[in-house]
Formats: sequence, structure tokens, C-alpha cells
Amino acid sequence: MLTALVGLSTPLVGQGGGITLGLAYTVGNGWQVEGLDFGIARAVHAGPIAALSLTGRVGSFIDEGAIIGGARGFVFGASLAARTPTATIAELGADTSASRIGFDLTLEGTGYVGSRSPLAVGSPWGALSVLPGLRFGDPHGASLGLLFGPTVFFGTVTDVRAFLGVRFEAPLARRERHP
Repeated sequence: MLTALVGLSTPLVGQGGGITLGLAYTVGNGWQVEGLDFGIARAVHAGPIAALSLTGRVGSFIDEGAIIGGARGFVFGASLAARTPTATIAELGADTSASRIGFDLTLEGTGYVGSRSPLAVGSPWGALSVLPGLRFGDPHGASLGLLFGPTVFFGTVTDVRAFLGVRFEAPLARRERHP
């Protein structure tokens, strides 16, 4: 994980890197994990992988059956994700500043720890997710992604849940070269 962090963070300015912010939900019956994601992303263009991201996740366990006071405990996670190139479905706007709507696929591995976890997987646990997504925005600028797919929790027991994510990615400012 430390090697991935160093590889993703060294000079991001000039490497096609940026920040990523988002919301993450594991939906289903009973207890769910709801969290905020924040991290860094880097364009890699390596075969079927267009971008890698390293994110941190902070959230809580929510009892969806409770009317009042459904929160219990905290959850922390670190994720490493690989995203395919975005296949364009449609372009909107002028030729010089078009926004695109596209489809991509994200594979994500996450390690979690939690306090007062009500889930049967225990703490710590891991998760692997396959997340097809729709991406809106400028392919070379800011974009918004909506991801939905299965996530498999590995811990004391194995559990499969649906994952819903909303991710915003924005490039970091680039340094201009001076003569």
C-alpha cells in the first residue's frame, strides 16, 4: 500500500493526476456502511487501465430499519482502484467545450477496520468490488461518476452486498514551464 501511495503521489503535477472525492454506500437489508471517500488519482494508460486511485474512506454503520438513531460505530477504509478508459456514449455542448457521457468499469479493493461493527464479517475485513459506471463531464477535466455493482466482504464470514458510489474527480493544476 505504501508503494502504491508513493507511486501515485510523486510529482502528480505533470503526470495527469488529480483528486477524487465521493460518497460510498453498501446497500442491502439491515446494517449498511455509508462513507465519504477522499484521495488521489493518476492517469496511467497501461493497457486496459486508464487510471489508478488511492482513497481513504470514513463512515459509519447505519441501520436502515431504524426510524431514529440508526447510526452505530465508525468505519475506516483504504481503497486501491483501477478504472478502464471511458467509452463515450454521447457528447453535449459546443465542439470546443463538449461534455461527455460515457461508460467505464472500476475494480476496487478495500481494507476496512470498524468500531462497534454490527456486520457478521467482523473487524478488520476486506472487500473486492466490480463497479460499472456512468461518467459525466470533461475527459481532460473534472468529471462525475455514478458507480453501482457487487462488493464481496471477506472477514470472519463472506458476504455479498450491492455497492453504490458517487465520485467526483478533478485534475490538479499543472505547472507551466518558464524559459
